Amino acid sequence: MFEKPERIRPLGDRALVKRLEAEERTESGLYIPDTAKEKAQLGKVIAVGKGRRDQTGNFMPLDIQEGDTIYFGKYAGTEAGKDYLFIREEDVLGIMQG
Repeated sequence: MFEKPERIRPLGDRALVKRLEAEERTESGLYIPDTAKEKAQLGKVIAVGKGRRDQTGNFMPLDIQEGDTIYFGKYAGTEAGKDYLFIREEDVLGIMQG
């Protein structure tokens, strides 16, 4: 759906995320067939919105930034093509460190 995702700027407290590939093997070394794979819950932030407005109308910047690798809920976000989704900051569970 998106040929050039860098041209899209999410609004408000949303971020455009590219899903990272799901693991193909388990920790014990077994391969997972494509039909049994679940969608990855890790993604790389491509773009972020300005943030949420507080009660006085000022923008509160997001904690996530472009380039962050994030972990999000299984059913979080709105699909935007095969590999992308729009996700609210409140649906982000954590930011991968290092």
